[in-house]
Amino acid sequence: MSTLISREIHLASRPQGKPTLDNFALVEATVPVLGPGQVLIRNRFLSVDPYMRGRMKDAESYVPPYRVGEVMDGAAVGEVIESEAPELTAGELVLHSRGWREYAVLEATKVTALRPQAGLSPSVYLGALGVPGLTAYVGVLDIAGMQPGERVFVSSAAGAVGSLAGQIAKLRGASRVIGSAGSAAKVRYLEGLGFDAAFNYQDAPVGESLALAAPDGIDVYFDNVGGDHLAAAIDRLRRGGRVAVCGAISVYNADSPVPGPSNLSLLIGKRLTLRGFLVGDHWNRMPEFVAEMSGWLREGKIRFDETVVDGIEHAADAFLGVLQGDNTGKMIVRLD
Repeated sequence: MSTLISREIHLASRPQGKPTLDNFALVEATVPVLGPGQVLIRNRFLSVDPYMRGRMKDAESYVPPYRVGEVMDGAAVGEVIESEAPELTAGELVLHSRGWREYAVLEATKVTALRPQAGLSPSVYLGALGVPGLTAYVGVLDIAGMQPGERVFVSSAAGAVGSLAGQIAKLRGASRVIGSAGSAAKVRYLEGLGFDAAFNYQDAPVGESLALAAPDGIDVYFDNVGGDHLAAAIDRLRRGGRVAVCGAISVYNADSPVPGPSNLSLLIGKRLTLRGFLVGDHWNRMPEFVAEMSGWLREGKIRFDETVVDGIEHAADAFLGVLQGDNTGKMIVRLD
């Protein structure tokens, strides 16, 4: 195959506060020649996710930080176009972790072959059948231990994880599911997903809105936001309530430590449990999750939407859009 040039996104500089387009660079790079056991992949769909903001900082975390001047990475679905590995052939769709670029060369052992889902875009493996879906599934059922008949509150509920967490809770027997979102249109979206109540957190203090939506309190809080949402949830949680701490997007752009909720003393008298989790610790749940989620999708019991941005040159725009809540459902960069 003749020499290939791949466009890719590099971290140009570390952001101070909110990231801007100046923190990214679109770079052309020569695609390396395949070696034994490797595959050449043309990426078709890239994932951009809130956790990537943490990787833009020069700080220790559960994943290494991006390096200034080097290509970024993230989940992607692509097509094998050349293979030096007997287990993969040209034309197969695969899932891998070398996004933010048009082409990737990887060891075949580092990619996962995908089974196409009838009627669904392959990008579903970056959303409902991927990490966001597994995160919602594990968070609701394992971390929070939701039981039938319980009341559940989900923040950032119109996003990739939150929208699935609320629907999973309903399908598993929650008596009431409440969601928060950042616009009237997203509130209507949540109502269309089957949430029993939803509110725009910009209309009034979160505590007031949650008290109106959950007059009898809540048993489970799925936290994607932190900050005022977490404080409001602690106020409304009933005795023995549980919080699955998935994210804290409200503080991701802070350059200094942000004080926690002032009502943490309520954890004692209410016997509350707050548990943070990383989905990477729960890959053992993937087979059961995929089987159940695939059935829900086929039967139309789960609705999963995407906000699609076209072109590698707009990947940074898509990422910044996630951080400011421009997406409904999963934000996807399409390279087709």
